[in-house]
Amino acid sequence: MKSLYLPILLCVGILTSCQHQQGESITNPQDYNAYLSVDKADTTSKYFRLWNSKITPDSTQLISFGFVAGEYNRYFRETGKIEYLKKAEQALEKAVEIAAIGKASYDRALARNYISQHRFREALELANAARDFGSGVKQSQYLLYDIHLELGNYSLAEKYLDSIRNFSNFGYLIRLAKYNDHLGDQEKAITIMEKATHKAEEAKNPGLMLWTYTNLADYYGHAGRVAESYRYYLKSLALDPANAHAKKGIAWIVFSYEKNPSEALRILDSVTQAYEAPDYYLLKAEIASYMGDESRKSGNRDDYFRKLRNPAYGDMYNAYSANYYLEEGGPYDRAISLARTEVKNRPTPKSYDLLAYSLYKNGQQEAAGDLVKEHLLGKTSEPSALLHMAEILKATGESDKVGPLKTRLLGSLYELGPAREDRVRNL
Repeated sequence: MKSLYLPILLCVGILTSCQHQQGESITNPQDYNAYLSVDKADTTSKYFRLWNSKITPDSTQLISFGFVAGEYNRYFRETGKIEYLKKAEQALEKAVEIAAIGKASYDRALARNYISQHRFREALELANAARDFGSGVKQSQYLLYDIHLELGNYSLAEKYLDSIRNFSNFGYLIRLAKYNDHLGDQEKAITIMEKATHKAEEAKNPGLMLWTYTNLADYYGHAGRVAESYRYYLKSLALDPANAHAKKGIAWIVFSYEKNPSEALRILDSVTQAYEAPDYYLLKAEIASYMGDESRKSGNRDDYFRKLRNPAYGDMYNAYSANYYLEEGGPYDRAISLARTEVKNRPTPKSYDLLAYSLYKNGQQEAAGDLVKEHLLGKTSEPSALLHMAEILKATGESDKVGPLKTRLLGSLYELGPAREDRVRNL
């Protein structure tokens, strides 16, 4: 199940004319129905009110700022509301400003807030500052690995990963798993994440268990182990009945593997009643498009763009918006602009893929082909990027490179989703 919006393709005519057959059944609504009627998250408490009341315009209550920021971060995770992430940022910026002791820890906390906002270069500045303080060295190394991996500085990321090498350490294991996933070694990533999961269970730490369960479910999905993916999403919901990511994962299984779009929409509709992250609406639009329900598609698309009118989102959803423009026929110049911003902010293969495909759709096939050869071939195993590469290479007359990509893509149809299957088979 992919966290990025998977592009929307219209099936011509009604669903029965799309020639997609119902997939094998893995899920059972009786397994998850009880989790679809969860109340909205409670975004206050007597302790939060107590600590928040200590904050005044000239406040120096450092502990108050740290506690309040932590609660705002929790509210953001549980609701998807961007204002909570921004309020956490404000509290942490004040903590960084006034801290005399423990400043490095507040620098790291603010850096992680910036990562959530896709402000990776600002996060790197704070991480470097925290490292220079010399306290919490291992925490700074963890953070620097995380940021350099996000920025596409893979040699530096590997250097920091080596600096924290400890196969008995949970923090190292989860990062090693992510690095192997980045390398495309899905089975190794799964094996390592399974070890991390076992450590979380041994420690009886619900927060770590939830984190590993959802990530392991994602990894199983990447590897096509769909039944195991489903089982771990259910284990996640048993710990946190409101977990939106786990419900989204189940909805993707129902849609992409079982070819049951109406049930997938039922699940996602229940999620968006209490969780407000914009990308959920684009996924609902994609599924509605597959069903041929133009009204439902346009309604969810409008909800997505309406939410993005809030300037607090910044660059967080550039890639989602650009992908939407690319698959819906434009405006391609807007997609190119967003893709260039992504490359500037985060020069990873994913960002270069977005730019290459934007140029290709805009008729600039030669420039797109040059980007593929320089920044993409052999540098990513992401199925959507492989599909874009194959289409660009086919258009630029390099069909000899398309065959191996098509073979890999045929094994990734679950990740790509039903709307892309015909594109893969027609390469």
